[in-house]
Amino acid sequence: MQGLILKIDCPDQHGIVARIASYIADHEGNLIELSQFSDRADSKFFARVEIDTTNLKVSVEDFINGFITLGNSLSAKWHFRTLPYKMRTAVLVTKTDHCLNEILWRTQLGEMPIEITSIIGNRDTCKQIAQNAGIPFHHIEMDGDQKEEGFKKIRSILHEDKVELTVLARFMQILPDWFCQEFSGKVINIHHSFLPAFIGANPYRQAYERGVKLIGATCHYVTSELDGGPIIEQEVKRVQHFHTPQDLLRLGRDCERTALASGIRHHVHDRTIIHNNRAIVFPD
Repeated sequence: MQGLILKIDCPDQHGIVARIASYIADHEGNLIELSQFSDRADSKFFARVEIDTTNLKVSVEDFINGFITLGNSLSAKWHFRTLPYKMRTAVLVTKTDHCLNEILWRTQLGEMPIEITSIIGNRDTCKQIAQNAGIPFHHIEMDGDQKEEGFKKIRSILHEDKVELTVLARFMQILPDWFCQEFSGKVINIHHSFLPAFIGANPYRQAYERGVKLIGATCHYVTSELDGGPIIEQEVKRVQHFHTPQDLLRLGRDCERTALASGIRHHVHDRTIIHNNRAIVFPD
């Protein structure tokens, strides 16, 4: 389908949906989907609009430019994406490969409209996986005093490849503040959020010893606050008394794969809008 996705947020006010729908209809566009949310606490309006532009009476460019008048009258922030498209994506890894393999598999199935430009690792463990997939692999040394220079090299790769989304697929490095700020809203991470009390090594062993009943994982946007960015997706699994630490590891990996895949899919389909420290997510 030839079309557009419009994401918009603005102060909540009377008649927003009608005005957007009228603009589309006046230009003979076909409104395929409209998802909206009004946040009463902040008096804010959020929406995702999918438009079939096959029969537009103007060019897509003129349709987008013409929306400026309406957007400004609503005091809105908005973004258009042209369909179809593939989002240029880089994947950062360390040693574990289950999240990387999940991304590659779902991309091959066509579930996510992304083009993986490169796989970047601070270890070379996943190099063979990248080579098998025909994707460039960059091994960046980040041990000790090489960390700052390593992140500068990563930044150069992201800019050279015109990357729109960076996925931390169990990338076991803390991103520096400047990196988080430069790529704000464009970096997604996965971590075992339902084990917040178990810091350090072997969190699943610690969870086992405490007899937890739930484990899970959270996919979130990366900010300067460690593991404190807007949450996109979460997954949980029930833990039984007979589960071993290895069982918890297996269940946790399942949660990580599912949550990360869902989070990426929501982002690349423009189903998320970041508002303060929250992510408004319009489910598919």
